[in-house]
Amino acid sequence: MPSTVRKGQAPPPHPRETFKNIFFQKFYDPAYDKERAAIDRLEAIAWDAYQEGRKAPYTRKAGPGFADPDYDLSVEWIETRQRLQAAQARWQEASTPSQVLVIAGGPRNDGTCPGEISKTWRLAQFAAEALRAEAMQVDLLDLSLLTSDYQRHIHPCKGCVSTAMPLCHWPCSCYPNHALGQIGDWMAEIYERWVSAHGVLLLTPTHWYQAASPLKLMMDRLVCADGGNPDPTLTGGKDPAKAKAVELEGWPYPKHLAGRTYGVVVHGDVAGIEGARRSLCDWLDWMGLIDAGPASRLDRYIGYYEPYATSHEALDADHAVAEEVRNTARAVARAVQEVRKGTLSTPDRGLRTPRQK
Repeated sequence: MPSTVRKGQAPPPHPRETFKNIFFQKFYDPAYDKERAAIDRLEAIAWDAYQEGRKAPYTRKAGPGFADPDYDLSVEWIETRQRLQAAQARWQEASTPSQVLVIAGGPRNDGTCPGEISKTWRLAQFAAEALRAEAMQVDLLDLSLLTSDYQRHIHPCKGCVSTAMPLCHWPCSCYPNHALGQIGDWMAEIYERWVSAHGVLLLTPTHWYQAASPLKLMMDRLVCADGGNPDPTLTGGKDPAKAKAVELEGWPYPKHLAGRTYGVVVHGDVAGIEGARRSLCDWLDWMGLIDAGPASRLDRYIGYYEPYATSHEALDADHAVAEEVRNTARAVARAVQEVRKGTLSTPDRGLRTPRQK
């Protein structure tokens, strides 16, 4: 039985005057005033792209290997896909050095409003030091750059998967969207860094009982790694009716990051660390990653109910938590070694779930 595509939520496109006001916000600085005529011309071009929906201005035929070789695919998406394929091939080679992606998930750094480095960053340094001592290559991903870098974005997930799993493409094809100005999306690079990693170590502060917002943005955009469709031509790009039909015919829900090992470090100062740690581990388990044992799942308070102003001093004094973070990293490193040798016990490997989603 086909599923109906429900409509009626999205508002109409902006009228020209509203669009113009939004566009000109980028040029608020009076230093742009001498170029107003040029900016007006740029606004007219952007308005045309918006009206015509030129999401992907540069396309080329999908070619061999796709369900519809004549479909016009975004050149940017094709290039990202090719990088992921190359990274996956390197990851599978026995001669590739073992690499761990260390992710500092906090938003704070001394290059933006807080004016000070984060404890998460310091914990990531402890982890990186321990990983290098275990002969791991370290790729340190600092998500605080979202708050301090010019025009760096992780755009929010649009929830394609909730319409139908095959509508969610691997890698994500929702961005860039040039018609809407949704560009500069960091995830194209971040996908490649996840694919390249043999192990992943996540570190985050607890914000309102949850992982910090930069980490959550990245997590949501990784939904395409869990069941995502590597062939957008199957769904005619973003055609919801076609995607529903493909899913209802039977979808395999491929786990594109399965087989990597992981560790998690969650820290806080008052409450919420256990729930945040548990949700992160559940998420990684769901995606097919393999935990590196009890030592790889850490939640700790640093400066419990003490002033924020002295939180770094609290970390200086807590030598045990620093060593626990190093142990988390060591556990990940050793699990990477065992996974690559095929000696890590994963008793449920190969079991097929009767509830795929």
